[in-house]
Amino acid sequence: MSKVYPNATAALNGLLHDNMTIAAGGFGLCGIPENLIAALRDNGVKGLTIVGNNAGVDGFGMGVLLTTRQVKKVLASYVGENKEFERQVLSGELELELIPQGTLAERLRAGGAGIPGFYTRTGFGTKLTEGKETKVFDGKEYVLEPGITAELSLVKAWKGDKSGNLIFRKTSRNFNPMIASCGKVCVAEVEQLVEIGELDPDQIHTPGIFVDRIIQGEKYEKRIEFRTVQGADPNKKTSSPVRDLMAKRAAQELRDGYYVNLGIGIPTLVANYIPEGIHVTLQSENGLLGIGPFPTEDKIDADLINAGKQTITERPGSAYFSSADSFGQIRGGHIDLAILGAFEVTDSGDIANWMIPGKMIKGPGGAMDLVAGVKRVVAVLEHTSKDGSPKILKQCTLPITGLGVVNLIITDLCVFEVKQGGGLVLIELHPGVTVDDIRTKTGAPFECGRGLSAPTT
Repeated sequence: MSKVYPNATAALNGLLHDNMTIAAGGFGLCGIPENLIAALRDNGVKGLTIVGNNAGVDGFGMGVLLTTRQVKKVLASYVGENKEFERQVLSGELELELIPQGTLAERLRAGGAGIPGFYTRTGFGTKLTEGKETKVFDGKEYVLEPGITAELSLVKAWKGDKSGNLIFRKTSRNFNPMIASCGKVCVAEVEQLVEIGELDPDQIHTPGIFVDRIIQGEKYEKRIEFRTVQGADPNKKTSSPVRDLMAKRAAQELRDGYYVNLGIGIPTLVANYIPEGIHVTLQSENGLLGIGPFPTEDKIDADLINAGKQTITERPGSAYFSSADSFGQIRGGHIDLAILGAFEVTDSGDIANWMIPGKMIKGPGGAMDLVAGVKRVVAVLEHTSKDGSPKILKQCTLPITGLGVVNLIITDLCVFEVKQGGGLVLIELHPGVTVDDIRTKTGAPFECGRGLSAPTT
């Protein structure tokens, strides 16, 4: 029986009903099934539970289904800049199950592989894993996470053949391979549909056994969320003399040969200050190892973005892979260093950076996986909030991202080392800052390192 359908509407015919669960591929707006989403919207099916890394943006991607009120629940890792998504969640109009990005990728992979559940370090002790079964392996606590399956999977690929074999392009692979496998029925759209035998079997990313229906999509917009080019200021909301100072200091933690993940915000500035003679490989959790500089205008590629959804380039020796493989690198301890922003950090190395209850829900993204899996974590943050309240505390007041995971804290005033087992050591002061300044603006006790005066009591 032919898997080929003439268009998206025909490919979804007979598959849709109210209150069903649909998984859709993509990361931000990269690699999303534009035509199938539009047909889903036009069908008017309601009460949907949708599964994916995020829900698009206002008015595009899966975000259009929120505007038309066709969705009752979302399973995702990131709300991001989708204001309508955030508004519906905060007002109680939409149910949201936030899942750490790597856990989401692995739950989808497990569901498609017939694995009912698995244990992971990610999220242990956080709000997102409350009530879940835990188990100790080699003296460390792990959380049991169930696999995810869907009634319908919607994916988008670069090339496909009439038997359903798919090839993805660059970072547009992201969640698509796992989502293709997790649905009872998978519908794929491709930019190029070719005859059976025209694709090199050695280059197939998703074999046709996972794909039930396929179409050649039309009129791809391939919208870019954050169009970023060389010469522009990609961090105009982030960059300032003080924040550049923090980024320069964080760059001193880089070592030759390191594999490094840089978080969104101030950490992205670190790439501008890699010390001379130091070679590091930057990893992006959406499926790229070997991030290059921002492109020139003529080299912008909608299929090549970083985890902040900015357009980027690749370096010689780069590699692309799925989000599941990306978080295998992270959870497996293959990343040497992660530099992350934070709302709060404690003297025992706890970090909070994904939610302000009642005000802001950004989602954990890949942060919970990163702090649980990388070898060393550096937190970069302003020392106090706008109202002057300290962000370095004995205990986080906000939902935590990870327990006891931070090794170094860099603020706009100083640098703290977090001792193994807990406790802060003040090791550096930025120009013009005194120990007494730190004492009055820090909500946790600390000791002074060599060459620094003890704080006044």
